[in-house]
Amino acid sequence: MTQQKAKTHPHQDRIMRVIDYIHSHASADLSLEQLADVAAMSRFHWHRVFTAVMGAPPAVIIRTVRMHKATMLLLRTDMSVAKVGAAVGYPNKRRFDRTFKDAYGQSPAAFRAAGLASDEISPSVGEHPMFTVETLIAPAKRLAALSHVGDYSEGSICYQKVATIITTGGHWSHVRGMVGIYYDNPDVTPTNALRSHAGVLWEGDDVPAGLEDVAIAGGRYAVLHFKGPYIGLQKAYRYLYGDWLTETNEPLRDAPCYEVYLNDPTCTPQDELLTDIYMPLAD
Repeated sequence: MTQQKAKTHPHQDRIMRVIDYIHSHASADLSLEQLADVAAMSRFHWHRVFTAVMGAPPAVIIRTVRMHKATMLLLRTDMSVAKVGAAVGYPNKRRFDRTFKDAYGQSPAAFRAAGLASDEISPSVGEHPMFTVETLIAPAKRLAALSHVGDYSEGSICYQKVATIITTGGHWSHVRGMVGIYYDNPDVTPTNALRSHAGVLWEGDDVPAGLEDVAIAGGRYAVLHFKGPYIGLQKAYRYLYGDWLTETNEPLRDAPCYEVYLNDPTCTPQDELLTDIYMPLAD
């Protein structure tokens, strides 16, 4: 049976433009009026259109983007907490502290202290947190995705654009989850050269217009089950490539790792986020 080509939502391009604006102007005025102007839409209809397409109101998407950027600044720079808050749109430090704690369960200062302390752990075997890892035979997968070049932490913009295209085209019945593929090691590759794909597991015929058709090979994989904020995935990778490989002596296959995201970060508490990391193993 031939799959019918779904119609494109008349406001898809406007939504995509606003997503770009939110990510590149996190510290700016992101009021409903300003975003309606960016979208060039009637302010009477803007909020309803955006919420219907994105599955969450603008305030939720804005807060998610800002909090994610805040975690990066807290762990990667020595900016004061107040300056980090201002850099992501919260010039009032008290409001920033409250919003951050609502999202991550701890204050920005506590989050920074915990993150920096974990990075100081010696790389020797046996001193990393333990994670659950299983080996399995995974089937080949097909993604409808967008490519991203640059900081992996900024790839979230691609997921929001993919979701927009899937929603406006009415394609969710052909989707089985969100996936990210990461082709480079951030420890040795310049940040501005990091390559990745952000997409959805696709089980339809032709992928929607505007998305790439990306194949993931099947075969043996070590799968690490991670629970918690995405910022903690770095520790999971260290364990997988360090302690776990040392203990199992498993041979690696020349293929990239990928991540499968098992719940929605826009409506799931950070500590409850579930991610499976797939590391390819040789037969």
